[in-house]
Amino acid sequence: MVGRRRGRGNGVPSQAPQRQRGSHCGALREPAIFAKPTGCDSALPHEKLTVAQARRGTPAHRPVRVYADGIFDLFHSGHARALMQAKTLFPNAHLIVGVCSDELTHQYKGYTVMTEDERYDALRHCRYVDEVVRDAPWTLTTEFLKKHKIDFVAHDDIPYTSAGSEDVYKHIKEAGMFVATQRTEGISTSDLITRIVRDYDVYVRRNLQRGYTARELNVGFINEKKYRLQNQVDKMKETVRTVEEKSKHFVYRVEEKSQDLILKWEEKSREFIGNFLELFGPDGAWHAIQEGSGRVLQALSPYSSPHVSPSSSPTRGRSPSRQSPSPSPSPYSSPPPPTPTHPKKRRPLRRGPPNRGPPTQKETPPSKGPPHPT
Repeated sequence: MVGRRRGRGNGVPSQAPQRQRGSHCGALREPAIFAKPTGCDSALPHEKLTVAQARRGTPAHRPVRVYADGIFDLFHSGHARALMQAKTLFPNAHLIVGVCSDELTHQYKGYTVMTEDERYDALRHCRYVDEVVRDAPWTLTTEFLKKHKIDFVAHDDIPYTSAGSEDVYKHIKEAGMFVATQRTEGISTSDLITRIVRDYDVYVRRNLQRGYTARELNVGFINEKKYRLQNQVDKMKETVRTVEEKSKHFVYRVEEKSQDLILKWEEKSREFIGNFLELFGPDGAWHAIQEGSGRVLQALSPYSSPHVSPSSSPTRGRSPSRQSPSPSPSPYSSPPPPTPTHPKKRRPLRRGPPNRGPPTQKETPPSKGPPHPT
């Protein structure tokens, strides 16, 4: 892709530095230049153009110089979209962006988050911007337009009331030099500041966590301790939440594993039962092996001798007085049942004086007279 030369505000291609584009993504490799304090010093004639002429791509010897101004605090996508529209209004537009200083902004609009130098630098690195005017005027004058050889001014069509005027672009519209752009709804610098103010505590705690001191954040001692305590509570909640998630995940995995084990166990049990029935069933291989082994043992065992009848065997006479000895008990015969034994009853012990034997009869002395008749 052929690199496009950007002008220094004078429209002379030979004296302007190149603003190279990447070979694939088309990104510009150099930031936009700052406008000269003396304005555009191009020697080429600068005739007045109409919107219709500019949209047809005329004049061919110079680009159409489009001017867009603003505060551009907290540069965001809404600003970038507005500048993109201003850049693409005409086929060969040269976009000049004016940025107001901190003094004018604080006087007419309010305090800014970014300093003027930060806002200048943010605009320089926007891909649609060709030139940046520092300390731009709040209200555009004819002298300023001639100084920078501006053809058209781009801004949204909503009347901008400021500095005692109902619309600061009214005279530009009457001169036919105004081209309208569309605002991006849902985002603005005021919206961003509102979000920060609304969630002030969240962002203070965020910066405290990142190492900013309470003095840098303009936070008192009590509020600092409160925010730090809240940070600790949030950390504990996050830890508990993480543990809960991990435990749920662990339980889920255990359930999956248990289901897999149950399914595998069922499959293995079916396979084991089938193999068991094939081996030990009525038509199984085990019965066939037993039958075959029985036949082999029957074929190998010797035939038993014939039994002799007791009548044919000779008998010896025995004396009737001599008793035949009792046959010896077979080792395989069961022993006789044991006779029940009753425990001896013990006589109860008699408590008293020890027994000294039977009493001996004492000799009574003879009576003197006859016994008394009873």
